[in-house]
Amino acid sequence: MNEDIVNMHSVDFYYGSRQALSNIDFSIKSGEFIGLVGPNGGGKTTLIKLLLGLEKPTNGSISLFGQSIERFKQKNKIGYVSQKSNTFNRGFPATVEEVVAMGLTSKKGYFRRFTKQDKQKIKQAIALVGMEAYSHDNIGDLSGGQQQRIFIARALVSDPELLILDEPTVGVDAENVEKFFNLLHELNKKNITLLLVTHDIGTMTHHASQVVCLNKTLHFHGDPKVFQEMTDQEVSQFYGHQLNLVSHQH
Repeated sequence: MNEDIVNMHSVDFYYGSRQALSNIDFSIKSGEFIGLVGPNGGGKTTLIKLLLGLEKPTNGSISLFGQSIERFKQKNKIGYVSQKSNTFNRGFPATVEEVVAMGLTSKKGYFRRFTKQDKQKIKQAIALVGMEAYSHDNIGDLSGGQQQRIFIARALVSDPELLILDEPTVGVDAENVEKFFNLLHELNKKNITLLLVTHDIGTMTHHASQVVCLNKTLHFHGDPKVFQEMTDQEVSQFYGHQLNLVSHQH
């Protein structure tokens, strides 16, 4: 049976006097593809910040790969693709290889030379997302969908076991969204665990192995098919406002 690589127990989090998360019990098993959905302001970004160690829980405990988050030092085990990747400066003067190489600077420092092994890892990460032909292109010359693949390669170059993606398909056209999810499935088959934050409930119920619905507290964590079969009224109760979902299926 796959082991838990993320475990949150009775986690509360406050911004000052405002409670953002309440009594979160949440786990991710190795090899899962988790789709995290919920309304704006529901705590999704806060939960990610806690997992990345950018914030500390007000109450409760978090463990990563069997260690308390306070003692966890193997940061390379977690890759992160932020929502801000979608607003990347197209005038930034860097090639695809140079952008992917940035994923190694956390381990090597900004002024260390890359070894032959490092350069091989960069090439492998680019190949993993199917972008070898663009290695020497400027990142600003790529389409939104192509750029997003490069940002994933940047996260993959340090060999993470868990990849967290925050709204990665914002601004990506429908055709490239489907290609993007095909890429995620290929990565998942290579035993990379995925946690993907999205507002697209229909797409997520079609692709994820588990759906988590968060609005300050966990309202649902389970089989996408069960979530898919819920009525609009039931899902609206989770979100705290009326949703009109034309279809849960894509």
